[in-house]
Amino acid sequence: MSLKQEEPSMKRFPLVFLGLAVALAGHAYPFPLGEGGAPRSASPIGRSLKKGPLGESPRLPTLSAKAVSEIDALLQEAVRQGTVPGVVAIVTNKDRVLYHGAFGLMDTGKRKPMQKDSIFRIASMTKPVTSVAIMMLKEQGKLGLDDPVSKYLPAFQNREVISSFNPADATYKTKKAANEVLIRHLLTNTSGLAYAFSNDTVNRLQQKTQVEAEDLPLLYEPGTRWTYSGSTKVLGLVIEKITGGGLEKFFEQRIFRPLELEDTAYSVPAAKAGRTVTIQQREKGKLMELPNPERLEGPARGDGGLFSTASDYAKFLQMFLNDGQWRGATLVHKESIEAMTRNQIGNVIVDTQQTTNPLRSLNFPFGAGQDKFGFGFQITASNKDNPNLRSPGSYTWAGINNTHFWVDPKRQIAAVILMQILPFYDDGCMKVYRDFEAAIGRNLR
Repeated sequence: MSLKQEEPSMKRFPLVFLGLAVALAGHAYPFPLGEGGAPRSASPIGRSLKKGPLGESPRLPTLSAKAVSEIDALLQEAVRQGTVPGVVAIVTNKDRVLYHGAFGLMDTGKRKPMQKDSIFRIASMTKPVTSVAIMMLKEQGKLGLDDPVSKYLPAFQNREVISSFNPADATYKTKKAANEVLIRHLLTNTSGLAYAFSNDTVNRLQQKTQVEAEDLPLLYEPGTRWTYSGSTKVLGLVIEKITGGGLEKFFEQRIFRPLELEDTAYSVPAAKAGRTVTIQQREKGKLMELPNPERLEGPARGDGGLFSTASDYAKFLQMFLNDGQWRGATLVHKESIEAMTRNQIGNVIVDTQQTTNPLRSLNFPFGAGQDKFGFGFQITASNKDNPNLRSPGSYTWAGINNTHFWVDPKRQIAAVILMQILPFYDDGCMKVYRDFEAAIGRNLR
């Protein structure tokens, strides 16, 4: 979730009053009504995403027509109440889409309705894509998880660790790191790096020095703590060093094209620009639109910058549900999928990340204090407080504009819910997210 690459235009327009946000075509629903005035289902039951290799199975989970209507209703209500101006959500098993709905507006200034194929800035949902690319290179023998990062990026040699820090003037002392930063430390966010928006020390140091976060001294010995960071940005540089080409080219050839992702890239071509959702900033309880710039592009970085759709990202997650396969082809091996999605940080835990900029992010993530981390994913430790939520062992991540996903391997489903609102972990967005998840858990059969 790099702040620089995701900084939208700061020209603001007031969000259209919530009642207008859903009053499209003279009625209160964002899409045409079915017979008898009932809202038409947002997606046919079992609509396929160009099915995976295993074919249909009666043992795979499904959602009933009643369940689809319930999910429709809760997302429509979130728009009607003004909690969010627009949302797209999708649920899939390993073979088929179980639910796909779009509600509200994608551009409040232009009064454009949200569509199922609306394009979102998915920000740090780029990170799992980068992690998959790293595992591909590992399988080819081009890197090892225990390789020092300095093998590929000499700037990581002889790193220093902060031994004392004075927040009053951002002065500090360092000592030589006892251990090198390894590839696995970057994959697990245990490298000693951190983002400025979620770490006060890095925030103060960057304000004073204007140095990129990855070039600052480490916050701690690699492997001893978890902090959310741009470690995956560094992994992107490693990929470019090994392949001798750009990150976008590798993603396109090895991941996007094999998965048939039609709308996932680091830029949006002019022909698709009209499908791109605007970002909204919530400040003092009010939403303000940040209009799209003329050129829609993000730097090709490992930690963010991708644009995508709900259906494209669902295909990416279906590949995980199919143990690395897609339509008979193996992108990554089952062993790599298993390694990515299990605890890789031992006794270390995912800690709460305290915001330094409440307009960019609130404190996060859910599950802090107990959850673990794999190679690119937060791993759910427990759902004892609400069994309708994802099962222990599920894996997840998100993007700063409140794009979210999770994969529940026990229940054999994946889900994506996309919004475009700042700050990250906005209360309204998180309520919609949790309500959506609970509705799936109640109704899955």
